[in-house]
Amino acid sequence: MGMLGRPVYAYSHAPKGKTKDLPLHHETDICVLGGSCTGVFAAVRAARLGARVTIIEKQNAFGGVATNSLVFVWHSLKNTTFDKDIIAGCTRETMDRLQKRSAVIEKDGNPSGAFRFNSQELKIELDEMVLEEGIKPMLHTWYSEPVTDSNGHLTGIVVQNKDGRSVIKAHQFIDATGDGDLAMSLGIASYTAEQLLPPTTCAHIDGYNKVRWEVNDLLKKHHEEFNIPLGFVWGNNIPDSSSFMLAGTRVYGADCSKAEDLTKAEMEGRRQVRAIMDMIRKYHPEHDLSLTALPSLIGIRQTRQFRCMHQLTGEEVLNGTSFEDAIAYGSYRVDIHHQDKPGITFKYLDGTQEYVVSGKDRLKSRWREKTETNPTYYQIPLRSIIPGKYNNLILAGRMLDADLVAFSGVRVMVNMNQLGEAAGVAAYLAAQQNKPIAEVNADQVRKTLNKGGSVL
Repeated sequence: MGMLGRPVYAYSHAPKGKTKDLPLHHETDICVLGGSCTGVFAAVRAARLGARVTIIEKQNAFGGVATNSLVFVWHSLKNTTFDKDIIAGCTRETMDRLQKRSAVIEKDGNPSGAFRFNSQELKIELDEMVLEEGIKPMLHTWYSEPVTDSNGHLTGIVVQNKDGRSVIKAHQFIDATGDGDLAMSLGIASYTAEQLLPPTTCAHIDGYNKVRWEVNDLLKKHHEEFNIPLGFVWGNNIPDSSSFMLAGTRVYGADCSKAEDLTKAEMEGRRQVRAIMDMIRKYHPEHDLSLTALPSLIGIRQTRQFRCMHQLTGEEVLNGTSFEDAIAYGSYRVDIHHQDKPGITFKYLDGTQEYVVSGKDRLKSRWREKTETNPTYYQIPLRSIIPGKYNNLILAGRMLDADLVAFSGVRVMVNMNQLGEAAGVAAYLAAQQNKPIAEVNADQVRKTLNKGGSVL
Protein backbone atom coordinates (compact mmCIF):
# COMPACT_ATOMS: atom_id res chain seq x y z
CA MET A 1 0.00 0.00 0.00
CA GLY A 2 1.15 3.51 -0.70
CA MET A 3 0.56 6.80 1.08
CA LEU A 4 -2.90 7.45 2.48
CA GLY A 5 -3.60 3.71 2.29
CA ARG A 6 -3.71 3.71 -1.50
CA PRO A 7 -2.18 0.85 -3.51
CA VAL A 8 1.17 1.40 -5.16
CA TYR A 9 0.96 1.39 -8.95
CA ALA A 10 4.04 0.45 -10.98
CA TYR A 11 4.10 1.94 -14.45
CA SER A 12 6.28 1.47 -17.47
CA HIS A 13 6.52 4.95 -19.02
CA ALA A 14 9.89 5.70 -17.47
CA PRO A 15 13.51 6.25 -18.50
CA LYS A 16 15.13 3.05 -19.66
CA GLY A 17 16.47 1.00 -16.77
CA LYS A 18 14.41 2.77 -14.12
CA THR A 19 11.26 1.72 -12.31
CA LYS A 20 8.87 4.18 -10.74
CA ASP A 21 6.35 3.28 -8.07
CA LEU A 22 3.68 5.80 -7.24
CA PRO A 23 0.42 5.53 -5.30
CA LEU A 24 -2.76 5.01 -7.30
CA HIS A 25 -4.95 8.01 -6.52
CA HIS A 26 -8.12 6.60 -8.09
CA GLU A 27 -9.62 5.06 -11.21
CA THR A 28 -12.26 6.66 -13.38
CA ASP A 29 -14.00 6.21 -16.72
CA ILE A 30 -12.92 9.48 -18.32
CA CYS A 31 -10.14 11.84 -17.26
CA VAL A 32 -10.23 15.42 -18.56
CA LEU A 33 -6.96 17.32 -18.42
CA GLY A 34 -7.57 21.06 -18.29
CA GLY A 35 -10.42 22.91 -16.63
CA SER A 36 -11.22 25.62 -19.17
CA CYS A 37 -14.85 25.96 -20.20
CA THR A 38 -13.95 23.55 -22.99
CA GLY A 39 -12.71 21.00 -20.45
CA VAL A 40 -15.59 21.55 -18.05
CA PHE A 41 -18.16 21.12 -20.81
CA ALA A 42 -16.45 17.91 -21.94
CA ALA A 43 -16.69 16.60 -18.38
CA VAL A 44 -20.30 17.72 -17.96
CA ARG A 45 -21.46 16.07 -21.19
CA ALA A 46 -19.76 12.76 -20.35
CA ALA A 47 -21.06 12.78 -16.77
CA ARG A 48 -24.63 13.47 -17.88
CA LEU A 49 -24.44 10.33 -20.01
CA GLY A 50 -23.48 8.29 -16.96
CA ALA A 51 -19.68 8.25 -16.99
CA ARG A 52 -17.47 8.62 -13.93
CA VAL A 53 -15.41 11.70 -14.74
CA THR A 54 -12.38 13.38 -13.20
CA ILE A 55 -11.25 16.85 -14.26
CA ILE A 56 -7.79 18.20 -13.50
CA GLU A 57 -6.94 21.91 -13.43
CA LYS A 58 -3.61 23.50 -12.48
CA GLN A 59 -5.13 26.81 -11.33
CA ASN A 60 -7.54 27.54 -8.47
CA ALA A 61 -10.67 27.87 -10.62
CA PHE A 62 -12.27 26.50 -13.74
CA GLY A 63 -12.93 28.55 -16.85
CA GLY A 64 -9.51 29.10 -18.42
CA VAL A 65 -9.35 32.19 -20.61
CA ALA A 66 -12.93 33.16 -19.73
CA THR A 67 -12.13 33.43 -16.02
CA ASN A 68 -8.43 33.28 -15.21
CA SER A 69 -7.47 35.42 -18.22
CA LEU A 70 -10.41 37.84 -17.71
CA VAL A 71 -11.66 37.54 -21.32
CA PHE A 72 -15.31 38.17 -20.60
CA VAL A 73 -16.82 38.09 -24.11
CA TRP A 74 -18.48 35.19 -25.94
CA HIS A 75 -19.47 35.63 -29.53
CA SER A 76 -22.74 35.13 -31.33
CA LEU A 77 -24.60 31.82 -31.16
CA LYS A 78 -26.33 32.64 -34.46
CA ASN A 79 -25.25 32.63 -38.07
CA THR A 80 -23.94 35.79 -39.73
CA THR A 81 -27.44 36.90 -40.77
CA PHE A 82 -28.78 36.31 -37.24
CA ASP A 83 -31.78 34.29 -38.44
CA LYS A 84 -30.62 30.83 -37.32
CA ASP A 85 -29.33 29.42 -34.02
CA ILE A 86 -26.14 27.46 -34.70
CA ILE A 87 -24.78 27.08 -31.15
CA ALA A 88 -26.59 26.05 -27.98
CA GLY A 89 -25.64 23.27 -25.54
CA CYS A 90 -23.55 24.14 -22.50
CA THR A 91 -22.66 27.58 -23.86
CA ARG A 92 -26.29 28.68 -23.95
CA GLU A 93 -27.02 26.95 -20.65
CA THR A 94 -24.15 28.72 -18.88
CA MET A 95 -25.20 32.15 -20.10
CA ASP A 96 -28.78 31.43 -18.99
CA ARG A 97 -27.52 30.48 -15.55
CA LEU A 98 -25.52 33.71 -15.24
CA GLN A 99 -28.52 35.69 -16.43
CA LYS A 100 -30.36 34.72 -13.24
CA ARG A 101 -27.67 36.57 -11.27
CA SER A 102 -27.57 39.64 -13.54
CA ALA A 103 -24.00 38.60 -14.35
CA VAL A 104 -24.31 38.69 -18.14
CA ILE A 105 -25.45 41.20 -20.76
CA GLU A 106 -26.69 39.75 -24.04
CA LYS A 107 -26.80 41.76 -27.26
CA ASP A 108 -28.54 39.76 -29.94
CA GLY A 109 -27.30 40.70 -33.40
CA ASN A 110 -23.82 41.78 -32.30
CA PRO A 111 -21.15 39.74 -34.13
CA SER A 112 -18.29 41.12 -32.02
CA GLY A 113 -19.69 40.19 -28.63
CA ALA A 114 -23.09 38.68 -28.08
CA PHE A 115 -22.39 38.16 -24.37
CA ARG A 116 -20.49 40.17 -21.78
CA PHE A 117 -20.27 38.34 -18.46
CA ASN A 118 -18.74 38.71 -15.03
CA SER A 119 -15.76 36.34 -15.08
CA GLN A 120 -15.75 35.98 -11.31
CA GLU A 121 -19.38 34.87 -11.25
CA LEU A 122 -18.58 32.40 -14.03
CA LYS A 123 -15.95 30.75 -11.82
CA ILE A 124 -18.60 29.93 -9.23
CA GLU A 125 -21.13 28.83 -11.84
CA LEU A 126 -18.66 26.34 -13.30
CA ASP A 127 -17.96 25.00 -9.79
CA GLU A 128 -21.66 24.36 -9.40
CA MET A 129 -21.99 22.66 -12.78
CA VAL A 130 -19.11 20.31 -11.98
CA LEU A 131 -20.47 19.40 -8.55
CA GLU A 132 -24.05 18.99 -9.75
CA GLU A 133 -22.96 16.28 -12.20
CA GLY A 134 -20.93 14.34 -9.66
CA ILE A 135 -17.65 15.07 -11.45
CA LYS A 136 -14.49 14.64 -9.36
CA PRO A 137 -12.68 18.02 -9.42
CA MET A 138 -8.94 18.32 -8.77
CA LEU A 139 -7.79 21.95 -8.63
CA HIS A 140 -4.19 23.02 -7.99
CA THR A 141 -3.23 19.77 -9.68
CA TRP A 142 -0.63 19.49 -12.42
CA TYR A 143 -0.44 16.87 -15.14
CA SER A 144 3.09 15.45 -15.16
CA GLU A 145 3.45 12.54 -17.57
CA PRO A 146 1.54 9.66 -19.18
CA VAL A 147 1.33 6.08 -17.94
CA THR A 148 1.50 3.34 -20.54
CA ASP A 149 1.39 -0.45 -20.26
CA SER A 150 3.84 -2.96 -21.73
CA ASN A 151 2.04 -2.71 -25.10
CA GLY A 152 2.32 1.07 -25.20
CA HIS A 153 -1.37 1.66 -24.47
CA LEU A 154 -2.29 4.78 -22.50
CA THR A 155 -3.68 3.64 -19.15
CA GLY A 156 -3.18 6.56 -16.80
CA ILE A 157 -1.47 9.83 -16.02
CA VAL A 158 0.82 11.05 -13.27
CA VAL A 159 -0.36 14.17 -11.46
CA GLN A 160 1.21 16.31 -8.79
CA ASN A 161 -0.44 18.44 -6.11
CA LYS A 162 -0.23 19.13 -2.37
CA ASP A 163 -0.43 15.39 -1.68
CA GLY A 164 2.60 14.68 -3.85
CA ARG A 165 2.75 12.61 -7.02
CA SER A 166 0.21 9.91 -7.79
CA VAL A 167 -1.44 8.06 -10.67
CA ILE A 168 -4.98 8.40 -12.05
CA LYS A 169 -6.12 5.52 -14.23
CA ALA A 170 -8.89 5.94 -16.80
CA HIS A 171 -10.40 4.27 -19.83
CA GLN A 172 -10.55 7.47 -21.91
CA PHE A 173 -8.58 10.71 -21.84
CA ILE A 174 -9.54 14.17 -23.05
CA ASP A 175 -6.64 16.58 -23.50
CA ALA A 176 -8.09 20.05 -22.93
CA THR A 177 -4.86 21.62 -21.71
CA GLY A 178 -4.71 24.20 -24.50
CA ASP A 179 -1.10 23.37 -25.30
CA GLY A 180 -1.82 19.66 -25.73
CA ASP A 181 0.44 18.65 -22.84
CA LEU A 182 -0.65 15.00 -22.78
CA ALA A 183 -0.54 14.67 -26.57
CA MET A 184 2.95 16.18 -26.59
CA SER A 185 4.17 13.74 -23.93
CA LEU A 186 2.82 10.85 -25.99
CA GLY A 187 4.71 11.94 -29.07
CA ILE A 188 1.68 12.87 -31.17
CA ALA A 189 2.92 14.74 -34.25
CA SER A 190 2.66 18.47 -33.61
CA TYR A 191 3.36 21.72 -35.41
CA THR A 192 3.61 25.40 -34.58
CA ALA A 193 2.61 28.21 -36.90
CA GLU A 194 5.50 30.24 -38.27
CA GLN A 195 3.88 33.38 -36.88
CA LEU A 196 1.81 32.61 -33.80
CA LEU A 197 -1.17 34.80 -32.94
CA PRO A 198 0.25 36.98 -30.11
CA PRO A 199 -1.12 36.70 -26.55
CA THR A 200 -2.85 39.55 -24.72
CA THR A 201 -2.93 40.52 -21.05
CA CYS A 202 -6.34 41.89 -20.06
CA ALA A 203 -6.97 44.12 -17.07
CA HIS A 204 -9.81 45.49 -14.96
CA ILE A 205 -9.52 49.26 -14.57
CA ASP A 206 -11.77 51.64 -12.69
CA GLY A 207 -12.18 55.06 -14.31
CA TYR A 208 -11.18 53.89 -17.80
CA ASN A 209 -14.67 54.33 -19.21
CA LYS A 210 -14.34 58.11 -18.98
CA VAL A 211 -11.40 58.13 -21.40
CA ARG A 212 -11.99 55.00 -23.48
CA TRP A 213 -12.82 56.81 -26.73
CA GLU A 214 -9.59 58.80 -26.62
CA VAL A 215 -7.17 55.90 -26.10
CA ASN A 216 -6.77 54.93 -29.77
CA ASP A 217 -5.76 58.48 -30.62
CA LEU A 218 -3.36 58.57 -27.68
CA LEU A 219 -1.75 55.33 -28.81
CA LYS A 220 -1.35 56.63 -32.34
CA LYS A 221 0.52 59.71 -31.06
CA HIS A 222 2.40 58.38 -28.02
CA HIS A 223 2.81 54.59 -28.24
CA GLU A 224 6.54 54.85 -28.96
CA GLU A 225 7.12 57.06 -25.93
CA PHE A 226 5.74 54.32 -23.66
CA ASN A 227 6.95 51.36 -25.73
CA ILE A 228 3.41 50.13 -26.38
CA PRO A 229 3.01 47.95 -29.48
CA LEU A 230 0.28 49.09 -31.82
CA GLY A 231 -2.41 46.48 -32.16
CA PHE A 232 -6.13 46.32 -31.60
CA VAL A 233 -7.67 47.79 -28.45
CA TRP A 234 -11.05 46.60 -27.28
CA GLY A 235 -13.00 46.17 -24.07
CA ASN A 236 -16.16 47.10 -22.24
CA ASN A 237 -17.80 47.55 -18.87
CA ILE A 238 -18.12 44.45 -16.74
CA PRO A 239 -21.72 43.54 -15.91
CA ASP A 240 -22.72 44.40 -12.34
CA SER A 241 -19.35 46.10 -11.72
CA SER A 242 -17.76 49.54 -11.82
CA SER A 243 -14.67 48.22 -13.63
CA PHE A 244 -13.82 48.23 -17.31
CA MET A 245 -12.20 45.19 -18.93
CA LEU A 246 -9.40 46.39 -21.22
CA ALA A 247 -7.71 44.20 -23.81
CA GLY A 248 -5.13 46.54 -25.28
CA THR A 249 -1.83 44.71 -25.01
CA ARG A 250 -0.05 42.25 -27.27
CA VAL A 251 3.21 40.38 -26.74
CA TYR A 252 5.09 39.65 -29.93
CA GLY A 253 7.48 36.75 -30.47
CA ALA A 254 6.23 34.61 -27.58
CA ASP A 255 5.47 30.89 -27.77
CA CYS A 256 3.62 30.39 -24.51
CA SER A 257 4.06 26.60 -24.65
CA LYS A 258 7.69 27.29 -23.72
CA ALA A 259 8.48 28.05 -20.08
CA GLU A 260 10.81 31.00 -20.63
CA ASP A 261 8.58 32.57 -23.27
CA LEU A 262 5.55 32.23 -21.03
CA THR A 263 7.36 33.92 -18.14
CA LYS A 264 8.51 36.80 -20.34
CA ALA A 265 5.05 37.17 -21.87
CA GLU A 266 3.34 37.38 -18.47
CA MET A 267 5.71 40.11 -17.28
CA GLU A 268 5.69 42.04 -20.57
CA GLY A 269 1.89 41.96 -20.70
CA ARG A 270 1.64 43.44 -17.22
CA ARG A 271 4.24 46.09 -18.14
CA GLN A 272 2.13 47.11 -21.12
CA VAL A 273 -0.99 47.45 -18.95
CA ARG A 274 0.88 49.86 -16.70
CA ALA A 275 2.30 51.70 -19.72
CA ILE A 276 -1.17 52.31 -21.13
CA MET A 277 -2.33 53.65 -17.78
CA ASP A 278 0.78 55.85 -17.45
CA MET A 279 0.14 57.27 -20.93
CA ILE A 280 -3.44 58.15 -19.99
CA ARG A 281 -2.34 59.67 -16.67
CA LYS A 282 0.23 61.87 -18.39
CA TYR A 283 -2.00 63.22 -21.13
CA HIS A 284 -5.32 63.12 -19.30
CA PRO A 285 -4.44 63.70 -15.62
CA GLU A 286 -8.03 64.76 -14.95
CA HIS A 287 -9.12 61.09 -15.16
CA ASP A 288 -8.49 58.99 -12.06
CA LEU A 289 -7.55 55.42 -12.96
CA SER A 290 -7.28 52.47 -10.63
CA LEU A 291 -6.02 49.01 -11.60
CA THR A 292 -8.35 46.55 -9.85
CA ALA A 293 -7.43 43.17 -11.33
CA LEU A 294 -4.87 41.39 -13.48
CA PRO A 295 -5.25 37.86 -14.87
CA SER A 296 -3.64 34.82 -13.30
CA LEU A 297 -2.85 33.67 -16.86
CA ILE A 298 -2.11 35.73 -19.96
CA GLY A 299 -4.71 35.34 -22.70
CA ILE A 300 -3.05 32.82 -25.02
CA ARG A 301 -4.42 32.59 -28.55
CA GLN A 302 -2.20 29.96 -30.11
CA THR A 303 0.67 27.62 -29.31
CA ARG A 304 1.29 24.10 -30.62
CA GLN A 305 -1.28 22.13 -32.60
CA PHE A 306 -1.49 18.43 -33.43
CA ARG A 307 -1.88 16.32 -36.53
CA CYS A 308 -5.29 14.69 -36.53
CA MET A 309 -7.34 12.73 -39.04
CA HIS A 310 -8.26 15.93 -40.91
CA GLN A 311 -6.70 19.39 -41.02
CA LEU A 312 -9.34 22.10 -41.25
CA THR A 313 -8.33 24.68 -43.86
CA GLY A 314 -9.05 28.35 -44.28
CA GLU A 315 -10.70 27.60 -47.61
CA GLU A 316 -13.11 25.20 -45.88
CA VAL A 317 -13.96 27.73 -43.18
CA LEU A 318 -14.37 30.76 -45.40
CA ASN A 319 -16.48 28.83 -47.91
CA GLY A 320 -18.65 27.16 -45.27
CA THR A 321 -17.73 23.60 -46.27
CA SER A 322 -20.14 20.97 -44.88
CA PHE A 323 -18.84 17.86 -43.13
CA GLU A 324 -20.75 14.66 -42.40
CA ASP A 325 -18.97 14.49 -39.04
CA ALA A 326 -19.46 18.18 -38.13
CA ILE A 327 -19.58 18.57 -34.33
CA ALA A 328 -19.35 22.36 -34.06
CA TYR A 329 -20.65 25.37 -35.97
CA GLY A 330 -19.34 28.92 -35.90
CA SER A 331 -19.91 32.33 -37.42
CA TYR A 332 -17.10 34.35 -35.86
CA ARG A 333 -15.03 36.08 -38.52
CA VAL A 334 -11.48 35.04 -39.29
CA ASP A 335 -9.24 37.47 -37.42
CA ILE A 336 -5.53 37.14 -38.03
CA HIS A 337 -3.48 38.87 -35.31
CA HIS A 338 -0.23 39.58 -37.10
CA GLN A 339 3.27 39.09 -35.72
CA ASP A 340 5.08 40.78 -38.62
CA LYS A 341 3.05 44.00 -38.56
CA PRO A 342 0.63 45.78 -36.22
CA GLY A 343 -3.09 45.17 -36.18
CA ILE A 344 -5.52 42.54 -37.38
CA THR A 345 -6.87 41.34 -40.70
CA PHE A 346 -10.55 40.40 -40.58
CA LYS A 347 -11.89 38.06 -43.26
CA TYR A 348 -15.65 37.62 -43.52
CA LEU A 349 -17.79 34.86 -45.01
CA ASP A 350 -19.31 37.34 -47.49
CA GLY A 351 -15.95 37.75 -49.21
CA THR A 352 -14.94 41.10 -47.70
CA GLN A 353 -11.95 41.83 -45.50
CA GLU A 354 -10.55 44.66 -43.38
CA TYR A 355 -7.11 45.51 -42.06
CA VAL A 356 -7.44 47.29 -38.71
CA VAL A 357 -4.81 49.09 -36.63
CA SER A 358 -5.73 51.11 -33.53
CA GLY A 359 -5.85 54.81 -34.29
CA LYS A 360 -5.82 54.37 -38.06
CA ASP A 361 -8.48 54.13 -40.77
CA ARG A 362 -9.72 50.65 -41.67
CA LEU A 363 -8.47 49.38 -45.02
CA LYS A 364 -11.32 47.54 -46.74
CA SER A 365 -11.01 45.14 -49.67
CA ARG A 366 -12.17 41.69 -50.79
CA TRP A 367 -10.55 38.31 -50.43
CA ARG A 368 -12.85 36.85 -53.12
CA GLU A 369 -15.07 38.26 -55.83
CA LYS A 370 -18.76 38.88 -55.11
CA THR A 371 -21.03 35.86 -55.30
CA GLU A 372 -24.82 35.54 -55.43
CA THR A 373 -24.93 33.69 -52.13
CA ASN A 374 -22.55 33.42 -49.21
CA PRO A 375 -22.23 30.91 -46.40
CA THR A 376 -23.56 32.17 -43.07
CA TYR A 377 -21.58 29.80 -40.83
CA TYR A 378 -18.80 27.22 -40.97
CA GLN A 379 -18.31 23.75 -39.51
CA ILE A 380 -15.61 21.88 -37.59
CA PRO A 381 -15.36 18.10 -38.15
CA LEU A 382 -14.86 15.53 -35.42
CA ARG A 383 -11.81 14.22 -37.29
CA SER A 384 -9.93 17.45 -36.55
CA ILE A 385 -9.71 16.61 -32.84
CA ILE A 386 -8.88 12.88 -33.11
CA PRO A 387 -5.13 12.15 -33.43
CA GLY A 388 -5.79 8.44 -34.02
CA LYS A 389 -2.42 7.30 -32.67
CA TYR A 390 -3.87 6.33 -29.29
CA ASN A 391 -7.27 4.64 -29.21
CA ASN A 392 -8.43 6.39 -26.05
CA LEU A 393 -7.23 9.98 -26.58
CA ILE A 394 -9.19 12.91 -28.01
CA LEU A 395 -8.29 16.60 -28.06
CA ALA A 396 -10.55 19.48 -27.05
CA GLY A 397 -9.55 23.07 -27.63
CA ARG A 398 -7.17 25.28 -29.54
CA MET A 399 -4.69 22.46 -30.23
CA LEU A 400 -7.03 21.13 -32.94
CA ASP A 401 -5.66 20.45 -36.42
CA ALA A 402 -6.30 23.63 -38.44
CA ASP A 403 -4.21 25.86 -40.67
CA LEU A 404 -3.58 29.47 -39.67
CA VAL A 405 -6.52 31.01 -41.53
CA ALA A 406 -9.01 28.40 -40.29
CA PHE A 407 -7.59 28.60 -36.78
CA SER A 408 -7.95 32.39 -36.74
CA GLY A 409 -11.72 31.99 -36.99
CA VAL A 410 -12.56 28.81 -35.12
CA ARG A 411 -10.31 29.43 -32.08
CA VAL A 412 -12.80 31.59 -30.13
CA MET A 413 -14.44 30.23 -27.00
CA VAL A 414 -17.99 29.61 -28.26
CA ASN A 415 -16.47 27.30 -30.89
CA MET A 416 -14.00 25.60 -28.56
CA ASN A 417 -16.81 25.01 -26.05
CA GLN A 418 -18.50 22.83 -28.65
CA LEU A 419 -15.32 20.83 -29.21
CA GLY A 420 -15.32 20.06 -25.50
CA GLU A 421 -18.89 18.83 -25.59
CA ALA A 422 -18.17 16.65 -28.63
CA ALA A 423 -15.04 15.23 -27.02
CA GLY A 424 -16.99 14.32 -23.89
CA VAL A 425 -19.68 12.54 -25.91
CA ALA A 426 -17.19 10.73 -28.17
CA ALA A 427 -15.12 9.57 -25.20
CA TYR A 428 -18.23 8.28 -23.45
CA LEU A 429 -19.40 6.35 -26.52
CA ALA A 430 -15.94 4.88 -27.04
CA ALA A 431 -15.83 3.66 -23.44
CA GLN A 432 -19.39 2.35 -23.56
CA GLN A 433 -18.83 0.48 -26.83
CA ASN A 434 -15.26 -0.59 -26.01
CA LYS A 435 -13.89 0.70 -29.29
CA PRO A 436 -11.27 3.25 -30.38
CA ILE A 437 -12.49 6.85 -30.43
CA ALA A 438 -11.64 7.01 -34.13
CA GLU A 439 -14.16 4.23 -34.78
CA VAL A 440 -17.06 5.82 -32.92
CA ASN A 441 -19.90 6.59 -35.30
CA ALA A 442 -19.86 10.35 -35.94
CA ASP A 443 -23.59 10.41 -36.64
CA GLN A 444 -24.20 8.88 -33.22
CA VAL A 445 -21.99 11.57 -31.66
CA ARG A 446 -24.05 14.25 -33.42
CA LYS A 447 -27.38 12.72 -32.40
CA THR A 448 -26.22 12.40 -28.78
CA LEU A 449 -25.09 16.02 -28.78
CA ASN A 450 -28.44 17.15 -30.13
CA LYS A 451 -30.28 15.10 -27.54
CA GLY A 452 -28.24 16.89 -24.89
CA GLY A 453 -29.14 20.38 -26.14
CA SER A 454 -26.89 21.11 -29.12
CA VAL A 455 -28.30 22.28 -32.47
CA LEU A 456 -26.26 20.32 -35.00
